[in-house]
Amino acid sequence: MRPQAEAMKAMLQRPGLQVVPGCGDGLGARLIEQAGFNIAFASGSSIHATRLAMPDMDLLTFPEMRDAVEAMITAAPKLLWLADGDTGYGNAIAVRKTVLGYAKVGAAAVLIEDKQWPRQLGNNGAKLVVDRAEARLRCRTAVAAAREAGLLLLARTDARTSRGFDEALLRLQDFVAEGADMFLDSPGSEAEMRASVEACQGRPAIAVTNPGGKHFKPADDVLAAIGIKMVIYPQEILAATVAAVRAALAGLQDGSRAAMASVPELAAAIRSAEYLAMDERLARGQ
Repeated sequence: MRPQAEAMKAMLQRPGLQVVPGCGDGLGARLIEQAGFNIAFASGSSIHATRLAMPDMDLLTFPEMRDAVEAMITAAPKLLWLADGDTGYGNAIAVRKTVLGYAKVGAAAVLIEDKQWPRQLGNNGAKLVVDRAEARLRCRTAVAAAREAGLLLLARTDARTSRGFDEALLRLQDFVAEGADMFLDSPGSEAEMRASVEACQGRPAIAVTNPGGKHFKPADDVLAAIGIKMVIYPQEILAATVAAVRAALAGLQDGSRAAMASVPELAAAIRSAEYLAMDERLARGQ
């Protein structure tokens, strides 16, 4: 197993809850690292938003996603990165390619889910899922690729919203049987979340807290008490960025000037001192 994966696995075995911010670009990654977090999520929804100003409707290809993830890992290499592999972008061969591709750019873990791909139109953005047998094959393929690459695999089911909780629970049990390392679904209540944690059979259960999500989203202390080991916040930085940029633009329009980073704070965020030192060193031929 790669050192990054070993380190993430060790963190998940410790008592308590790991809070994981998500982002979609290098600057967000750098700020997460500066804030002192240990793990970060390369969020597909945030990447879609920052690259396209569009929702996550499966509009980016794997090469585009891989490039975005590589930029984030390069900007914040001290973080342990969970990469959003979405559906794997095709059949089992494509799933394998996705997992191995994220390994090459330095991810510690990859998320693979059971949504349909490409997404069917006319369902108001609903997350429809593939049949259970196909979901299990996708997970099996992803697990094998993750083992080959030395990564952890996070297996996710979105079956709760379209096929009911009983089906979601069966899929979690399938993913456990296939050997996934972590598990994620979208429970509708505390009782469902507790049942999901139990279905994981002692392996880490993960939660997502997304402002627009309709799933059960309790506070972090409640998640910890239920037994969740990691909570992902995929859009906190994105939402904060939208609010801050709008405030800055409004300040330019009315002359009020919104609060913003100082010159030293901005320089620290983009590593000006580090690169100026490199410039000087290389100019001397060192």
